[in-house]
Amino acid sequence: MIAVLCALVALVAMARGSEGVVGGAVAGWIFGALLSVAAAAANTWMPTLVSGIALAVALTLGGIVRGIVAGRPERARPTEVDVPAKPALPVKPVAVDAPRQPAFEVPRAAFDAG
Repeated sequence: MIAVLCALVALVAMARGSEGVVGGAVAGWIFGALLSVAAAAANTWMPTLVSGIALAVALTLGGIVRGIVAGRPERARPTEVDVPAKPALPVKPVAVDAPRQPAFEVPRAAFDAG
């Protein structure tokens, strides 16, 4: 079940062109497929077959849908209307204090001693 859900996520992500999400979905599919393989200990191979077929179908259909979507011309986007900028606020002068002395100063004799 987890593998099939991750395969569906991979299908949608591939159709939208999100390679990173496809990688994450396939990683989740691997986890789900391992759980399906664990069912093989009880001689139940159907979950393993379903998860493998689900990923193969998802990646194939995702690539086909992506190819169809990429071949379509883009829709016309509305143009942006120029909005006049607001006048800048007056800048307050910043008062600069006298330079501060360091909190700790090494005595000059320590440098002269070598």
